[in-house]
Amino acid sequence: MTWPASEPENLVPEQEPEAFREHQGADGSFSLWSHSFGEGFHSGRGALREARETFLAPSQLEHFPPGSQLKVVEVCVGTGTNLAFLLEACAARGLSLEWWGLELDSQPLQLALGAGSFRQPWRPSTLQALEQLLERGTWQGACASCRLLWGDARQTLPALLQEEQGQIDLVWHDAFSPQRCPQLWTLEFLGATAGLLVPEGRWISYCSAAAVREALSLLGLHLVALEIPQGLALASHQWSGGTLASFKPIDISPLWGRLSPMELDHLASAAGEPYRDPTAAADAASILASRRAAQADALSNGKRASSSAWRRRWGVGPSAAVALAVCN
Repeated sequence: MTWPASEPENLVPEQEPEAFREHQGADGSFSLWSHSFGEGFHSGRGALREARETFLAPSQLEHFPPGSQLKVVEVCVGTGTNLAFLLEACAARGLSLEWWGLELDSQPLQLALGAGSFRQPWRPSTLQALEQLLERGTWQGACASCRLLWGDARQTLPALLQEEQGQIDLVWHDAFSPQRCPQLWTLEFLGATAGLLVPEGRWISYCSAAAVREALSLLGLHLVALEIPQGLALASHQWSGGTLASFKPIDISPLWGRLSPMELDHLASAAGEPYRDPTAAADAASILASRRAAQADALSNGKRASSSAWRRRWGVGPSAAVALAVCN
């Protein structure tokens, strides 16, 4: 679930709107549009490319020796595309997988499994795993164990944290964008997901929002910016392909680089004010209002510079300003 895709078509007058609408990415893969969040589940390049380039490649499964165990937590499972890729990649590398997925709504996975365009790329065993997860919430294979934790992730994560604190190799964070779903991007929630990681574990997301990166930095994680996938035509305001974070310093790779001076300056602006939800129960409107108040306070006492000043300083134009309103 990432930045917005194309807008949905107009609904027939007086027709009850459906929660999701099927659409196709540029790679021909199955995806969905959420009417309630006003966003697509995947970027315009497509679900398969996004899973491969944004989540799987930065995980660098080749660094795990065959026969070793990989522990992964995915925040927001959606259509199950990321998990399908992970299951087949682990099987190909001879890795034993233990996976937990945090998800509120079963309908996206149900819709995906009912679509031939979704099913076509995957092995029968992969589809069987997804079907059993949807039906039972658990699946056990020869070299993989998967469990879906249904409900508000803020409520299901604490028990998982208690069981697996400091034992998870990868956290894949794939919630809707912070402005649409701030509940899953707060300093508190990000802190809980980070608490799952082994010291060298990796937190990975498509998100490049300054508020999220600043929160991760405040939590003590080292950050790098994922490179924009090669050959991908992106608007000029999209300067990063996502974020990779770890408690251990991250060596530079062709897949990512250090945050640029522009990105670091962005964190110090009002856009870098984190989302907060100390009660783990606030609604989106309350979290957004609280952040706006915190931004105003930080601007008034000089703790943060304005986002408009940052845009002028770095020559970020009007189109970028619109994108920042959505992504930050």
